[in-house]
Amino acid sequence: MTKLSQPVLASALFKTAHAGLDETLAQGLPQGHSLTPPGPQEPEDSDEDILPAGRQRLRAVFISDLHIGTPGFQAEALLDFLKHHPSDVLYLVGDIVDGWQLRRRWFWPQSHNDVVQKLLRRARKGCRVIYVPGNHDEFARHFVGHAFGGVEVLHDTSHTTAKGLKLWVVHGDHFDGVIQCAKWLAYVGDWLYELTLRLNRHLNSFRARIGLEYWSLSAYLKLKVKKAVNFISDFEVAVAQEAKRRGFDGVVCGHIHHAEIRDVNGTLYCNDGDWVESRTALVEHADGRLEIIHWAGQAVVVNAVPAQAVPA
Repeated sequence: MTKLSQPVLASALFKTAHAGLDETLAQGLPQGHSLTPPGPQEPEDSDEDILPAGRQRLRAVFISDLHIGTPGFQAEALLDFLKHHPSDVLYLVGDIVDGWQLRRRWFWPQSHNDVVQKLLRRARKGCRVIYVPGNHDEFARHFVGHAFGGVEVLHDTSHTTAKGLKLWVVHGDHFDGVIQCAKWLAYVGDWLYELTLRLNRHLNSFRARIGLEYWSLSAYLKLKVKKAVNFISDFEVAVAQEAKRRGFDGVVCGHIHHAEIRDVNGTLYCNDGDWVESRTALVEHADGRLEIIHWAGQAVVVNAVPAQAVPA
């Protein structure tokens, strides 16, 4: 991919950070489309974070695989989650904007713009926001080493928990053989995956009308297909082994849309999930405790590592 071959996507992510950059990149917009929908901008303090009584501010929040720019992105749910989970550091662990989908079809409603604005506001208000691009937003890897509106763009990074656990933070697509060796097949798979997500949206629209909670069809199918299960397991082992080789106690990644915290041969493996299927995030509490949270209007802890569970 040549440098800035997807200028509109970079502009979509960083549009409010540098007016000059936006003006330069905006020439790549499809005719008749705008990154900022018409109408008044949301007041700066209209979405103040909510910290429940008795709960300390989180040390870190890790989210990935938002896929902004696709109909499957659950923007309202993420905005609600972020409002209820302020943190000292926010890690965006790749596939934040879906460049693959936006190249095929432009989709950028107001709610997606609101998420970008929310992330930039969080950085302005003192939260350290670190963006580690993935394969769907690989265009952003051209900006590694730069900061836009307070958002730092890094190829990968490390995070040390309150109890001294050193974690490698990386998207994980480099450990996906399909991405590395047969990218055309990855594009085909992406199209089929989008079809499944479309069915998922219709199913959950019906479930909501009859009073049932959200349920992910695509996640269910993924865990029922043996080859998919084997792929997830192989991916987890490969990422954990590389983290150990680099001298880390564990790893935080995304990419496979499967939230998990588990020990892999003595290395802590954490995957923060996604915001098209499972609506999950990894959080670190003030005491160093790590949890996978599923957001369904309130936090549901689905996996956790106690604060004291730190390698000797």
